Amino acid sequence: MSERKAALVTGSTSGIGLGIATALAKAGMDVTLNGLGDPAEIERTRAALEREAGVRVRYDGADLMAGEACAAMVRDAIAAFGRLDVLVNNAGIQFVAPIEDFPVEKWNAIIALNLSSAFHTIRAAMGHMKARRYGRIINIASAHGHVASPFKAAYVAAKHGIIGLTKTVALEGATFNVRCNAIAPGYVLTPLVENQIPDTMKARGMSREQVINDVLLAAQPTKEFARVEEVAGLAVFLTSPAADQINGAALNIDGGWTAQ
Repeated sequence: MSERKAALVTGSTSGIGLGIATALAKAGMDVTLNGLGDPAEIERTRAALEREAGVRVRYDGADLMAGEACAAMVRDAIAAFGRLDVLVNNAGIQFVAPIEDFPVEKWNAIIALNLSSAFHTIRAAMGHMKARRYGRIINIASAHGHVASPFKAAYVAAKHGIIGLTKTVALEGATFNVRCNAIAPGYVLTPLVENQIPDTMKARGMSREQVINDVLLAAQPTKEFARVEEVAGLAVFLTSPAADQINGAALNIDGGWTAQ
């Protein structure tokens, strides 16, 4: 078994997940990537990270909508690296509609990916982590895990659920040196968000600055986006010895959104 720690990050082919996977690799961990995208681009990302960080990086294209696929991904990650020290549940999707018009299939998909996949991966990893008496589980929640916004019934329900799941797992792992925490970002300037700005400018007849301050960042008192690097930095900190007694917490990176 390698002495190097090993991590699995879901939804890590872009955005926040890739940022976390990159930071963990640069902190010296072998990493399993997971997520959607062009296979050739994913391979370029994997190979570049492996080369730059000097660790082993593998990719698992498991469909996280399926519970058995989640469990198989965890088993395969353990088999590949001989251990699993860090599990980051980051994968998620969003859909916005009034609840009376909210498609049932969208509700089911969001709950499956944003909440149930974390249950399945943790369920598959927990026995291994308890047996080794070490594990760090990080669930990416959201400011919407603490507060609600209209038209986001499934997303808000899932993110509230993630925080509840985090607390339960934290209690179950406490005496086995398995820690479980959540990170709750506000708006993070990922390509997904950046790409929404021009369309919103056109639709609302606003400048870029107006869209950012009056639409996207209306709830964030700092009027600044959280950065992927900030979320990734907190994830790395939660795997460090300095965070050994942080357990069951939902740590906000939201510019003060949920302080209101």
